[in-house]
This record gives sequence, structure tokens and C-alpha cells, in this order.
Amino acid sequence: MKIAPSILSADFAHLARDVEKVEQAGADLLHVDVMDGHFVANLTFGPLVVQALRPVTNLPLEVHLMVSDPAAWAPAFAEAGADTILVHEEATDHLYGVLQHIAATGVRAGVVVNPGTPLSSLEEVLPLVDQVLVMTVNPGFGGQKFLTAMVDKVARLHQLRQDRGLHFDIEVDGGINAKTVKAAADAGTDIFVAGSYVFSASDVGAAISSLREAVQ
Repeated sequence: MKIAPSILSADFAHLARDVEKVEQAGADLLHVDVMDGHFVANLTFGPLVVQALRPVTNLPLEVHLMVSDPAAWAPAFAEAGADTILVHEEATDHLYGVLQHIAATGVRAGVVVNPGTPLSSLEEVLPLVDQVLVMTVNPGFGGQKFLTAMVDKVARLHQLRQDRGLHFDIEVDGGINAKTVKAAADAGTDIFVAGSYVFSASDVGAAISSLREAVQ
């Protein structure tokens, strides 16, 4: 399993310090939630934040674009140093093309589905992607409760991956803690985004370790 702390839950006044803390605690990558105030109500980070983080961490940076026009945003984040760029199925009428353009920049390309979006909408793009992110909360804000109904969705995606002989990573985002992580892992999840559970913990290392221990 890989654990991706979401910097949306970090202390923005001490972002480099918090990133260093989770890296030393054993995080596998960093999750950067980009929100434009339109696709979702919140407003967060731009490419300059990724550019600033790139020299202060060796962890891969995955950028989750919660924006209305991902084709316009993706190139700047690729240039800023993102290792993976994730775009919402719901955000574009030209998903196939957007994913192709991301892959052409040399960055890993991923697709995201909201809780109400069926997996059938991904049929044509699955061979293109390196990663599929299943939202286990409604997008836009941290600290929400895990939607248990999404466990079955992850299991169906895992089965689809096996049936079609594909090799994309499966990721979940939202409400991940020591109580919810095992169900998602058992369903076939590879990468777990954890925000407030990690960054709000008094002992970040213990929080990350507890996620790993919960799936054993």
C-alpha cells in the first residue's frame, strides 16, 4: 500500500515543515488538491505551490485537479514538477484527449470519479491511464466521513482491471483513517489519500503507521 497525505490538511503557514514531517514519517507521495472555486466551491493551490514544493521533497507529487477546464490547467502543473496529474471525468467533454495531452508531457495521467459517477463512463479511457481515483467523499472539502458504498465501486474497478489485463493503480480519497482503510484495501485499493487523519495527528508517524497496521 502507498499512503499519500493531502496537503490540504497541512498548516499552510508551515507547509515545507509539514511536508518534511510526513516524508520522514514514511509517506509514499504527496497529494495536492487543486480547486478553482467553480468545479467545487473551495479555492486552494496553483502551480506555484507545486513549484515551491518540488525542491523541498523527494516524494512524488500528485496533483488532483478539481477544476472546470483541466486541459487549461494541466500543462502548468506538469511544468511546475507534478509527477501525476489527475482529472475528473465530470470536468471535461474531452477526457480522452486531455489524458493524452497529460501523458505526452511525460507525467503520469490519472482519472477521478465522483461518488455518483458510474464506472461505465471510464470504459474507453482505462487503457490510457496510470491511475484511477475513486472519491470516497463528495469533492471540495476535507474532513468528511467515508462513504462506505464506494467500497463496492472499488471492488468492481479492481475486477475490471483484472478482467481487462490493465495495470493502473487504484486510489481512494476521502475519510481515510485506521477504521476505514482496511475495507478499501480489501476491495483492491493501492493508494490511500489521508488528509486530516495524518496532518491533525499529534504524532504523524504513528498515524501513518496505524494505517499500515490496520490492513495487515
